[in-house]
Amino acid sequence: MNLIGLDIGTTGCKAIIFDSDGALLAKASREYPVDFPHPQWAEQDLENVWRLAQAAIREAIDAAKLTEIAAIGLSVHGEAVTPVNASGHPLRPTILGMDTRTGKQNDWLRERFGGETLFERTGMPIHTVNTLPKLLWIKENEPEIWRSADKFLLVEDFIIQKMTGLAVTSQCLASRTQLFNLNQGKWDDEILSVLGLNAARLSRVQPSGTLVGLLSPELTAVFGLTRAPGVVSGGHDQACGALGAGLTTPGLASVSTGTAEVVEVALPSPIVSRPLYEGNISVYNHVIDGLFLAMMLNHSGGMSLRWFRDGFCEPQMLQSAQANADAYDLMLAGASADPSGLLVLPHFSGSGTPTFDTASKAAILGLTFASTRADLAKAILEGLTYELRLNLDLLKAGGVQVDVLRAIGGGAKSKLWLQLKADITGIPVVTPKITEAAGFGAALLAGVGAGLFPSAAEAASRFLQLTDEYQPDPARHAAYTRQFELYRQVYPAVAPIMHQL
Repeated sequence: MNLIGLDIGTTGCKAIIFDSDGALLAKASREYPVDFPHPQWAEQDLENVWRLAQAAIREAIDAAKLTEIAAIGLSVHGEAVTPVNASGHPLRPTILGMDTRTGKQNDWLRERFGGETLFERTGMPIHTVNTLPKLLWIKENEPEIWRSADKFLLVEDFIIQKMTGLAVTSQCLASRTQLFNLNQGKWDDEILSVLGLNAARLSRVQPSGTLVGLLSPELTAVFGLTRAPGVVSGGHDQACGALGAGLTTPGLASVSTGTAEVVEVALPSPIVSRPLYEGNISVYNHVIDGLFLAMMLNHSGGMSLRWFRDGFCEPQMLQSAQANADAYDLMLAGASADPSGLLVLPHFSGSGTPTFDTASKAAILGLTFASTRADLAKAILEGLTYELRLNLDLLKAGGVQVDVLRAIGGGAKSKLWLQLKADITGIPVVTPKITEAAGFGAALLAGVGAGLFPSAAEAASRFLQLTDEYQPDPARHAAYTRQFELYRQVYPAVAPIMHQL
């Protein structure tokens, strides 16, 4: 039996087909734009995303030469919200998680509820990323849309409704909205009451890995299938990635390095301690029943290195194209394994956890005439990894111990960066064999919903294969710890200047 993991990201989607033994049979992807109609706004045409997702699914099915699929599971980006009419058609573009227009609404939430109270109830720190302030913004600024909308959908329930006609979302994704009570396991009645929103205007919440319904006959024909596959609730893309990386027991952690860099740690309960609150670390439902996740975020991630490549490494990019080599490897050629001597604050799009400062900007310290391109490329990696250590140290202070990091995403392809993560954090880093972890996690959930696996945890444990392991080098860890103590001083020192630029 074959399974599809449909991974819907902010700028692109992937349809990945696995068989019931975990072998990857085919995959296809599409890219789509993000619109920035005003400063701080980030929106998207979700109907266009859906059209391109269908194209990716059809291409993957054709490439695998299949006529039957058991089930489709979804991995999606979080927090984005779309008001739709009774037919499921958007009444305005989707407001994405990366949209930062809701400062005024967040100020009101602090006054009305208190930041710590909201965190204790929902696991979400007050921030522009959340769905709750986006809904407040629509209510205050687009009252006609607020009144006329039949439902307000996240990305997962929007796609599920397109596939089945049913508005259903996973408990995992619902718990990232700041509208969901973690301890009660349902939409928070008081928050909805204050918002003036009936729960009927939100999707029905089901556990991840639940069979929602069958794919519509029309789409079954479009995809060239002989019978309708099941459509199964999935979850937040980072949670699906955590499942795909085998985070099935408390204490296991993953670092996913793509456009952004995200750390997920599996928790036995919704730990909403004060250190996690002060570090702006979100806590939400895992796609595995009974487990939770603590999530730390660096908005810049691999995008920082891409900025440096595209703006300053044209010779390496040309050489890469001519020699079929990796431009990033060429950029870093000759870089020392020891600290670069430079400090890069990688806040190219503001800071992530623990400071969540949207006004912060990037900075480079320590440049001399002796500094090379490879030094600066290495220093960017170091800065990103210092941010990783900041968050891991904060977790430790909050009572969450991390003993090993499982690395997934595009950054997991760089052996230099993986060793750097181990050397700076002092924590061993391992890589799973399947790097398409989010799509794989969604496919495993599809298998649970189709009855092929008894549970998501059992399925992940069955197929998990860890390959390379990177142990911290004691001497380099000591050297990087000295540099890290300097790095910790950079943001507090430059933030007042950054805020005036």
